[in-house]
Amino acid sequence: MDLARALQLARDAEVDLVEVAPNSDPPVCRLLDYGKLLYLTSKKERESKKGQRSTEQKEVRFRPNIGTHDLDAKTRKIREFISDGSKVKLTVRFRGREAAHQQLGLAVLKRVADELKDEVRLERPPSMEGRALSMVLIPALASSEKGSDGGSDDKKQDQEELADAKT
Repeated sequence: MDLARALQLARDAEVDLVEVAPNSDPPVCRLLDYGKLLYLTSKKERESKKGQRSTEQKEVRFRPNIGTHDLDAKTRKIREFISDGSKVKLTVRFRGREAAHQQLGLAVLKRVADELKDEVRLERPPSMEGRALSMVLIPALASSEKGSDGGSDDKKQDQEELADAKT
C-alpha cells in the first residue's frame, strides 16, 4: 500500500509505522508501538546479560622471604577470590640477588597450593616470566561440573605437575 494510507492507518490505531525491512522491494513496514518495542528489546538484552558470568583474574604477589602470618593472610584472600569464582594468578617477585634463589619462590607457591589443594585446580604450572615466578589457579568447581568420573585424576595430575615444576 502507499505511504499516505499506511500513515493514516497508524494514526487511526494510535501506533507507529516502523520500517522492518528497508532493503526489500517493496520495503516492509509494520504498525506497532515503537516505545514498547524498545522496552522489550532492552528487557531481553538485560535478561541475556544476567546469565553471563565473566571470570576475572586476580593477582596476588608474594616475596620469596615472606613471613608466615603474611602468607596466611594472603592465602585467606586467595580463598575468598576462588570462592567468588575468579582465577587467581600467584606471583613471586624477585629483586636483586633473590633471583639466584628461585627455589625459595617455588617453595612459597607450593605451600600455598598445598593449603588450597581441595578448593583449587592448577591451570598453569609455575613458570618464570622475567624476574617473577608465577602460576594460575582456578576454582575446583569447574572440574566437578564437567564430570565427576575424572575429577580426582585431574587433581592428581595437577599436584604432580606442581611437584615436578622446574624454574
